[in-house]
Amino acid sequence: MNIIKTLAFIFIFSFAAFAQTGRISGNVSYGDNTALHDASVQIVQLKRTVLTDDAGNYSFENVPFGRYTILVHIDGFADATKIVQLSVGTAALTQDFQLQISSLKEQVTVTASGTEQSTFDSFQTVSSVGSTKIAERASTSLGEVLESETGVSKRSFGVGSSRPVIRGFDGDRVLVLQDGVRNGSIGSQSGDHGETADPLSAERIEVVKGPGTLLYGSNAIGGVVNVIGNDENRSHDGFRGFLTGVGGTADRQGGVSGGLEYGYKNWLFRGNVSAQRTGDYNTPIGRVENSASRSNTESFGVGYYANKFWLNGNYGLDIRRYGIPYAAIFEGGGEEVRAAFGILPTVDDDIDLRQRRHNFRINGGFRDLNNPFLSGVQYNLDYTDYRHKEIEIADGIAETGTIFDNKTFSYRSLFEQTKYKKLTGRFGFEGFNRDYEVNGAEQLVVGKIRQNAFSAFTLQELGFERVKFQFGGRIENNRYRPDNTNYSERDFTGFSGAVGMNVGLWQGGAFIVNYSNSYRAPALEELYNNGPHIGTVTFEIGNQNLRNERANGIDFSLRHQSDRFRITGDVYYYRINDFVFFQYQDEDGDGEIDIEDGLPVARYEQADASYFGAEVSADVTFHKYVGGFLNFDTVRAKLIDNEQNIPRIPPTRLRTGLDFRYKDLSIRPEAVFVADQDKTAPLETRTAGYGIVNVAGSYTIGRQHTAHIFSVNAYNLTDRLYRNHLSFIKELTPEIGRGIRFGYTLRFF
Repeated sequence: MNIIKTLAFIFIFSFAAFAQTGRISGNVSYGDNTALHDASVQIVQLKRTVLTDDAGNYSFENVPFGRYTILVHIDGFADATKIVQLSVGTAALTQDFQLQISSLKEQVTVTASGTEQSTFDSFQTVSSVGSTKIAERASTSLGEVLESETGVSKRSFGVGSSRPVIRGFDGDRVLVLQDGVRNGSIGSQSGDHGETADPLSAERIEVVKGPGTLLYGSNAIGGVVNVIGNDENRSHDGFRGFLTGVGGTADRQGGVSGGLEYGYKNWLFRGNVSAQRTGDYNTPIGRVENSASRSNTESFGVGYYANKFWLNGNYGLDIRRYGIPYAAIFEGGGEEVRAAFGILPTVDDDIDLRQRRHNFRINGGFRDLNNPFLSGVQYNLDYTDYRHKEIEIADGIAETGTIFDNKTFSYRSLFEQTKYKKLTGRFGFEGFNRDYEVNGAEQLVVGKIRQNAFSAFTLQELGFERVKFQFGGRIENNRYRPDNTNYSERDFTGFSGAVGMNVGLWQGGAFIVNYSNSYRAPALEELYNNGPHIGTVTFEIGNQNLRNERANGIDFSLRHQSDRFRITGDVYYYRINDFVFFQYQDEDGDGEIDIEDGLPVARYEQADASYFGAEVSADVTFHKYVGGFLNFDTVRAKLIDNEQNIPRIPPTRLRTGLDFRYKDLSIRPEAVFVADQDKTAPLETRTAGYGIVNVAGSYTIGRQHTAHIFSVNAYNLTDRLYRNHLSFIKELTPEIGRGIRFGYTLRFF
């Protein structure tokens, strides 16, 4: 009998070794083992996806032996990943997942490489902010929601206009996307122009730190922000949806957002509606006049999803209006701009900005092609009609001062290669056509200007047992064609390339190094603007002789991830040749900066610059009921030749706190410490350091088909007077005072 058992074991072992395939299965649940049906479970490296059944079970058959990342996703829950090893000894592997509604760190990104992967596996460092965190930080503007993320600050000219700044990079060097496509706004060109992106409707927001030029173009030389409302490419049966409400005290905030999906066979119908209002916000020295904002967003779409392909159509409308605090002071000549700290000036006139954005989008793709060269294709067609009006209000009478029109048609195709031995990758092309025009009092350009861009790119990866290499390149052409014959036509062509190495040091540990050589074409505004510009607090003079920017950067990252401890540490250095910046003018040679229309005169010039910085993001579980977290970032940026500081660079920050957890209750007190910023540019004001205390909390009631999430965020509990160094009006307006924000979300699935 023993001989028979031995022979049987040898036969089975030999067959398994010969087959070199196995089985991965498991269960996906929530809370006290509540099964989650229709959760998407993917083997990332193989691009194989299955859905869980009614009992929450999933199974992959005939999986080749190897090391894989298993990714689980279902709307409303924090994505989960596990790294598994399938081998002869574990040919039948069981891996269960227990999802949570919220977590300290989201774990998945689609932005960094153009395909789904865990943030731990990504070559670039990524922050991913989930829907629960978004509700806790709810705001009408993107910068307010993201400023707590490591390496991300906010530029603002008031609450409604705040925009993310990544590692000190701002403006045209940070690209804002919606579901992977540029959103067609002009938020990059001015401190008082916000982004037409609704955070409250987003499933998550991803921030890619460092150059994203290979996949997204020269506008991403500093980083990418991707607001993701929907990135699904498969249907589901029945209804799914959410309803979120928020309210706050310090700015009299109120908002509601809701979304509904209905799947029938291969069809999926979806709709989202969102509305938010804030009043003038309160500070320790009083309310900031004309800082109120409101936004209304809606979108509707339909998609068809077959086994091998999908096609979506979507229409979106975003309408918002917000005040530009004290803009009338600058328009009036700026005599009171240098008001003493601690005093809020009073003005008789107000200036508001009213934005409207229509968006039409078609996207789709093919998957599981079983082609020897291509495994999948994605494509996007997008048309955006953007307009904003600057409204001047005097004696209760509102008049339109300036109208900005920006119409953009963009297209993009991404081709996923079939894996060949150790090589995987993707390549593609994209372009956009832009018509830009300004009319009215603040007519910075005269006549319509057309911008046409086209690029082709590739991103490849070689994967070995412990080491992965990533490399790629992009060729891009930008052409400017002004109607005004006084302007020169300009053409820019440049190549961007990057190479990276990811080394597995130990179980759950990795060291990543990236080198990039990135190109950026001068922005339209840098070439052609000419006139008083309140949004930059200067009289701008464009420079039609500007050359390409060329950035060489190196980024080192050390990561560790386990069930109890996660940390990411980054050190980076960028040298940017022909960096475009404002150079203040003294044409009369009197030793004083020239003044025109009450504003300092500045011309766009070029010089070499450097950015050097470091970041740490960590969280730890001390006990089943207690965890902790720490975020740190610092950056130093200057012009190399004359050591002149670059303006509006964020000061050094440290955020640390605890996470007390009991079942579905989480309470997170934190302290934020910000150093003073005395490394200032000409005409820039130093800001003092400060410390503030916040407490956030959430409680979840989860069932198999529904989840109720209650959140609270008590901020600036000591009512500390402090100022944002990146604000264009920091001399006049401090940041928000003590307040509480409440939120409630219902999700059904």
